Amino acid sequence: MIAETVCSAVSAAGLGIAAVSAYRKRFLTAARLAAYSLVPVGLVLTGVVGWAADTAFSLKAWVGFGVLGAAWLIFLGTRAVERRRGGTRKERKAAKADRREAVAPTASAPSLGEGARPAAARPAAKPKAAAPAEDFSDIEAILKKHGI
Repeated sequence: MIAETVCSAVSAAGLGIAAVSAYRKRFLTAARLAAYSLVPVGLVLTGVVGWAADTAFSLKAWVGFGVLGAAWLIFLGTRAVERRRGGTRKERKAAKADRREAVAPTASAPSLGEGARPAAARPAAKPKAAAPAEDFSDIEAILKKHGI
Protein backbone atom coordinates (compact mmCIF):
# COMPACT_ATOMS: atom_id res chain seq x y z
CA MET A 1 0.00 0.00 0.00
CA ILE A 2 2.76 2.44 0.88
CA ALA A 3 4.73 1.57 -2.27
CA GLU A 4 1.73 2.42 -4.45
CA THR A 5 1.30 5.75 -2.67
CA VAL A 6 4.97 6.68 -3.06
CA CYS A 7 5.00 5.71 -6.75
CA SER A 8 1.81 7.66 -7.38
CA ALA A 9 3.28 10.74 -5.67
CA VAL A 10 6.49 10.47 -7.68
CA SER A 11 4.49 10.16 -10.90
CA ALA A 12 2.27 13.10 -10.03
CA ALA A 13 5.33 15.24 -9.27
CA GLY A 14 6.94 14.21 -12.54
CA LEU A 15 3.82 15.01 -14.53
CA GLY A 16 3.67 18.41 -12.80
CA ILE A 17 7.26 19.15 -13.81
CA ALA A 18 6.45 18.00 -17.35
CA ALA A 19 3.50 20.41 -17.43
CA VAL A 20 5.76 23.27 -16.36
CA SER A 21 8.26 22.33 -19.07
CA ALA A 22 5.49 22.27 -21.67
CA TYR A 23 4.32 25.68 -20.48
CA ARG A 24 7.86 26.95 -21.11
CA LYS A 25 7.66 25.68 -24.72
CA ARG A 26 10.10 22.82 -24.16
CA PHE A 27 7.87 20.14 -25.58
CA LEU A 28 10.49 17.43 -26.15
CA THR A 29 11.69 17.75 -22.57
CA ALA A 30 8.10 17.75 -21.32
CA ALA A 31 7.24 14.63 -23.29
CA ARG A 32 10.35 12.85 -22.03
CA LEU A 33 9.58 13.84 -18.43
CA ALA A 34 6.01 12.59 -18.85
CA ALA A 35 7.33 9.28 -20.14
CA TYR A 36 9.69 8.89 -17.21
CA SER A 37 7.02 9.86 -14.70
CA LEU A 38 4.61 7.24 -16.03
CA VAL A 39 7.10 4.44 -15.31
CA PRO A 40 6.43 4.22 -11.51
CA VAL A 41 2.67 4.02 -12.08
CA GLY A 42 3.21 1.37 -14.71
CA LEU A 43 5.41 -0.61 -12.35
CA VAL A 44 2.79 -0.39 -9.62
CA LEU A 45 0.01 -1.43 -11.97
CA THR A 46 2.00 -4.39 -13.29
CA GLY A 47 2.52 -5.62 -9.74
CA VAL A 48 6.24 -6.21 -10.09
CA VAL A 49 6.57 -6.79 -6.34
CA GLY A 50 3.83 -9.37 -6.20
CA TRP A 51 4.40 -10.92 -9.63
CA ALA A 52 4.43 -14.44 -8.25
CA ALA A 53 1.06 -13.90 -6.54
CA ASP A 54 -1.19 -14.39 -9.59
CA THR A 55 -0.76 -10.97 -11.20
CA ALA A 56 0.27 -12.22 -14.62
CA PHE A 57 -3.34 -12.58 -15.80
CA SER A 58 -4.96 -9.67 -13.98
CA LEU A 59 -6.45 -6.75 -15.86
CA LYS A 60 -4.48 -4.36 -13.67
CA ALA A 61 -1.20 -5.91 -14.83
CA TRP A 62 -2.12 -5.61 -18.51
CA VAL A 63 -3.19 -1.99 -18.02
CA GLY A 64 0.19 -1.42 -16.38
CA PHE A 65 1.94 -2.93 -19.39
CA GLY A 66 -0.12 -0.63 -21.60
CA VAL A 67 1.00 2.40 -19.58
CA LEU A 68 4.62 1.25 -19.77
CA GLY A 69 4.25 0.75 -23.52
CA ALA A 70 2.79 4.25 -23.91
CA ALA A 71 5.69 5.71 -21.92
CA TRP A 72 8.18 3.81 -24.11
CA LEU A 73 6.49 4.99 -27.32
CA ILE A 74 6.55 8.60 -26.12
CA PHE A 75 10.23 8.26 -25.26
CA LEU A 76 11.05 6.75 -28.67
CA GLY A 77 9.03 9.44 -30.43
CA THR A 78 10.94 12.23 -28.73
CA ARG A 79 14.24 10.55 -29.65
CA ALA A 80 13.19 10.30 -33.30
CA VAL A 81 12.21 13.97 -33.41
CA GLU A 82 15.48 14.91 -31.72
CA ARG A 83 17.52 12.96 -34.29
CA ARG A 84 15.56 14.50 -37.14
CA ARG A 85 16.25 17.99 -35.86
CA GLY A 86 19.96 17.32 -35.66
CA GLY A 87 20.86 16.27 -32.14
CA THR A 88 20.64 17.83 -28.73
CA ARG A 89 20.83 21.52 -28.04
CA LYS A 90 24.48 21.26 -26.93
CA GLU A 91 25.45 19.44 -30.14
CA ARG A 92 23.69 22.04 -32.30
CA LYS A 93 25.39 24.85 -30.36
CA ALA A 94 28.82 23.25 -30.84
CA ALA A 95 28.18 22.72 -34.56
CA LYS A 96 27.07 26.34 -34.91
CA ALA A 97 30.26 27.53 -33.20
CA ASP A 98 32.35 25.34 -35.51
CA ARG A 99 30.61 26.81 -38.56
CA ARG A 100 31.28 30.34 -37.32
CA GLU A 101 34.99 29.61 -36.92
CA ALA A 102 35.30 27.91 -40.29
CA VAL A 103 33.87 30.78 -42.34
CA ALA A 104 37.19 32.62 -42.72
CA PRO A 105 39.81 31.43 -40.24
CA THR A 106 42.69 33.25 -42.02
CA ALA A 107 40.76 36.22 -43.39
CA SER A 108 43.09 38.80 -41.84
CA ALA A 109 46.29 36.87 -42.57
CA PRO A 110 47.15 38.68 -45.85
CA SER A 111 46.94 42.06 -44.19
CA LEU A 112 49.23 40.93 -41.40
CA GLY A 113 51.77 39.30 -43.65
CA GLU A 114 53.25 35.83 -43.70
CA GLY A 115 54.03 35.72 -39.98
CA ALA A 116 50.36 35.77 -38.91
CA ARG A 117 49.27 32.60 -40.70
CA PRO A 118 49.05 29.40 -38.69
CA ALA A 119 51.82 26.87 -39.19
CA ALA A 120 49.47 24.33 -40.83
CA ALA A 121 48.39 26.81 -43.53
CA ARG A 122 51.97 27.71 -44.55
CA PRO A 123 53.38 26.03 -47.62
CA ALA A 124 56.66 24.18 -47.33
CA ALA A 125 59.40 26.76 -46.94
CA LYS A 126 61.97 26.86 -49.73
CA PRO A 127 65.40 28.03 -48.77
CA LYS A 128 65.99 31.41 -50.41
CA ALA A 129 68.78 33.85 -50.30
CA ALA A 130 67.90 36.71 -47.97
CA ALA A 131 66.96 39.69 -50.09
CA PRO A 132 66.65 43.22 -48.72
CA ALA A 133 63.10 43.57 -50.18
CA GLU A 134 61.95 40.65 -47.97
CA ASP A 135 62.43 42.72 -44.83
CA PHE A 136 59.84 45.29 -45.91
CA SER A 137 57.02 42.86 -46.80
CA ASP A 138 55.29 43.35 -43.45
CA ILE A 139 55.44 47.11 -43.81
CA GLU A 140 54.13 46.96 -47.37
CA ALA A 141 51.20 44.80 -46.24
CA ILE A 142 50.31 47.31 -43.52
CA LEU A 143 50.51 50.22 -45.97
CA LYS A 144 48.32 48.36 -48.49
CA LYS A 145 45.80 47.65 -45.74
CA HIS A 146 45.46 51.34 -44.99
CA GLY A 147 45.39 52.30 -48.66
CA ILE A 148 48.73 54.08 -48.70
